[in-house]
Amino acid sequence: MTQSDEIQYGKSADRPAEVKVTLRGPEDLADALPYLLGFQPTDSLVLVALHGEHGRFGGRLRVALPENPEDWSIGADQLAECLVRNSTRRSGHPDAVVVFLCQDPADGERPSDVMERLRPLAQRLRVACGDLDVPVVEALCVSAGRWWSYCLPECEPAPAEGTALPPPGSSAVAATAAYAGMPVPGLLRDIETRLRPAARDDHQQEIALDIACAELLPRMLADHRAEETRRRTLRLARAALERFRAAPRLDDATRADEQDDGLLGDDEAAALILGIQDKATRDRAAEWAEPGQADAAVRLWRALARRCVGPYQEHAVTPLTLAGWVTWSTGDETEARVALRMALDLDPGYTFARLLHTSVNEGLDPELLRRTLRQERRKRVVDRAASHRRGPAGPSGRGPAHRVPKGRHPRTRR
Repeated sequence: MTQSDEIQYGKSADRPAEVKVTLRGPEDLADALPYLLGFQPTDSLVLVALHGEHGRFGGRLRVALPENPEDWSIGADQLAECLVRNSTRRSGHPDAVVVFLCQDPADGERPSDVMERLRPLAQRLRVACGDLDVPVVEALCVSAGRWWSYCLPECEPAPAEGTALPPPGSSAVAATAAYAGMPVPGLLRDIETRLRPAARDDHQQEIALDIACAELLPRMLADHRAEETRRRTLRLARAALERFRAAPRLDDATRADEQDDGLLGDDEAAALILGIQDKATRDRAAEWAEPGQADAAVRLWRALARRCVGPYQEHAVTPLTLAGWVTWSTGDETEARVALRMALDLDPGYTFARLLHTSVNEGLDPELLRRTLRQERRKRVVDRAASHRRGPAGPSGRGPAHRVPKGRHPRTRR
């Protein structure tokens, strides 16, 4: 299992405490998949653990479909073992598994061709789960709005062209989700598009990043100038944040991202991308997850991730991680998982992203981290005030403390 794999448990922070719906067959399962994940998966392999006599949903694992068939055997064993191990640790040994293989046809390919091409992978997953005493009770292929079952008995052959999924919003699952206030799941690729650079080359942004790297890197590495660079980066980021807060909110995602991209100049974006690579700067920027700042902050981090072009693509790890943190803190676990998975795809060893990814998937409360960040901010303000009262350092040490009239206390901003 790689860092980009996702195991989900429990309920999202923005969902009701309990939503019950009865799924009566493979069609209902195929229709329910986007609501189980929070998005419509594309090019995805999904395993869902079932518990108890009535098949209560447990852990869900989603990975990108392995492209090379030679990897299917080993990959199936690893994924089955990962799902069963983590499900057992969290909710007990699963009683069954449901498999989903989701992929739209390539050029010149029919949906039924996709189903047949992926059939060996479905069979390998059935064997891998069976070896762990967890039967696969259903394995579905979903392609171009149609579904097929790999588990039908030979006496009940599936229609060659599959079965069409119900129109969006017309099924019992969609009605139950709407009644419970759950958002309509969007496409996974649409979420990813908001977080990665456009396919076209952005030569001017790359030049700006080259210049910023040459200017900022020596300062960041010099101990006596590192704090000055942090303050400069944070001033730039706060100014950008205020522009994002003042800009009108647009419902259309494409237009909203175009507007946000226009709020950042190339040089400014480059300085911010390089500046937040510093851990201390990143941690201070992570404090902007409170209700009045979170929306503008996630838009800023998305915009910076989209500016990490050319050889600077790996620099997107930091803004992607910050976007994942802020979206998680505001209850959007779906985008949080996507952003953090994209960060870990770029750098599997990035500790902050790994910790956040685990926390989201384990169903932890983001308020715990927010509380820690508030405490760090208060401590920093108090330390700064104390340093100011001691006076500037000179050749003989710091100057005397400023006198504070008896009975009065210096104020600090919280």
